This record gives sequence, C-alpha cells and structure tokens, in this order.
Amino acid sequence: MTQEKTKVLIIGSGPAGYTAAIYASRAGLKPIMVTGGQPGGQLTTTNDVENYPGYPEGINGPQMMVDFQKQAERFGTDIRYGLATAVDFSGYPHKVTIDDKYEIIADTVIVSTGASAKYLGLPSEEKYYNKGVSACAVCDGFFYKGKTVAVVGGGDTAAEEATYLANLCPKVYLLVRRDELRASQIMQNRVKNTKNIEILWNTETEEVLGNEEEVTGIRVINNQTKETRELEVQGFFVAIGHKPNTDIFKGVLDMDEVGYLKVQPGTSKTNIEGVFATGDAADKVYRQAVTAAGTGCMGALDAERFLQAKEMEIAE
Repeated sequence: MTQEKTKVLIIGSGPAGYTAAIYASRAGLKPIMVTGGQPGGQLTTTNDVENYPGYPEGINGPQMMVDFQKQAERFGTDIRYGLATAVDFSGYPHKVTIDDKYEIIADTVIVSTGASAKYLGLPSEEKYYNKGVSACAVCDGFFYKGKTVAVVGGGDTAAEEATYLANLCPKVYLLVRRDELRASQIMQNRVKNTKNIEILWNTETEEVLGNEEEVTGIRVINNQTKETRELEVQGFFVAIGHKPNTDIFKGVLDMDEVGYLKVQPGTSKTNIEGVFATGDAADKVYRQAVTAAGTGCMGALDAERFLQAKEMEIAE
C-alpha cells in the first residue's frame, strides 16, 4: 500500500472541515482534506440557509459549501474525494487508510466527519425531503411561520423542536409512538404547558402526503386501536435523533454511548495526542453550521499549537 505524509489531515468536508482547512492552510500547514462520502456534509441537502452570518439574503446550502471549498482551495488545501476506511492511532505519527487503497501518515488529524439525522424510512418522507420534511426545526422552522406542523419523537430533541416551533406556528402536533415521553421532566412540563402543542400518544406515521411540490398532510395510525386519520400539516419534522459518523473510531477515540466523540472541555483535543474532533461528530447539543465552523477553527488552531510544541521538543 502506497504511503504519503502530511502535517495535517482533515477527515470530512462540512463547515467544520472546511473552516479547519482554511485556518490550517493559511498557517502554511498544507493540509490534506479527505471529503468523505457526502462532500459538503448535511448542508448539501439543505435548500435555504438563512441563519449563517454574512449571507443577508440567505444562500442555497450546496452553494454555500462550494464557497467554503473555494476558500479552502484558495489558500492551498489539497482536497481529495474519498473515504477514510481505517485508522491506526496506536503510534505516532498517525496512519489513516483512504478507500482501502493508500495510507496517509499524518502528524495531526482533525476529525470533521459530522453526523446524520435519523429518519423513519418512509418512501414518502424521502420524496418530500426539503419540501416540507425536515430534521432541524432551528434550521427550517422560520419557513413554516404561521403554518401547522407535526413533530415526530418522544425525547428531549422532539420536545425542544416542538416548543421552538410552537413560537412560530399556530398549531404543532407532537407524535409519540408510546404512551409517555422519554424527555426530561422539565421538557415534558414545557410541552404539556404549551397550549398550541397537541400530543398524539401511541401514534406512528404511515405516510407523508403532498401535492408533488410540497407537504399537505400526514396519515397516522394509533398503534393500539389501529385507527388511522389524516392530519393537515405543511411541515413534518423528524426528531428521533442523530447518528454521529464515527464508527471508524470505535475503540480508538473516547466517545459517549451514542457515538459522539469526547473532547477536553474548551478544546477540540481527544484522548489521542494530535487527534482533534470538530463539528457535529463531537456536538450533540447545537448541531448548527456556525457552531461547527467555530469548532473547525479550534481544531486547526489546536493542531497548529500541537505541531509547534512538537517542533520545540525536537529542537531541545
């Protein structure tokens, strides 16, 4: 297997990865970026981004990622389309296999692999994705101001999404497949005390309905009585969790029970020296493009300082 060396390897290409690349390349570190299976990350599946600073008229998600890429390339980032398929962090420097074909030996590794929203798996859900189906109320809720929406889920994320949307929408259905919420007590109380949220217990979605252009409703079933009904909604928000794209690091990097990478508070440092975690792969709380970009900056600065410290060690 062929090998090559680099001071900085960035795995992943969303806002975190590109921001890390911009900072690292401007510092003269000549980073290599491996884009991953979805170049640009989750934003490439988002039509309109209106909450990222610097775009007063909003911007199309894929175009935003093209802008990020161009900026990273402008300063000399070597962007490769490929997938990290194996890692060896047992020694130093670190080794990462790309597409099972070649190996990159890196003094530092910045992990920006992101996370993927979980969906119900309905064909109609996929059909109307970005046409009324969303997995992020904070990202897309504004587009449904004054409209009726539904939220699927019973945990803290669903409760938060429902209460957020209740400030924008006259009516919010919360579809819970059990007869109780899994959310924390404070979030349960908040949902139950919000007058325009209607909780439908023991309820599952059978189909998302629409007119080919946009969502017009959903068909739901009560999993106890087996009764079905149609709800007229214009927005359908799936809030059943996210899965961080970190499987490749299992048993190597410290992570929580879901798979989010653990970092030292206030840094991007993982448990492995010279490996840094950024973006949604290490963030289960905010999951926004702007916060991901911020941690990408942290990852590059942490990597730069790490390399400087290593050089000083060698000089001594």
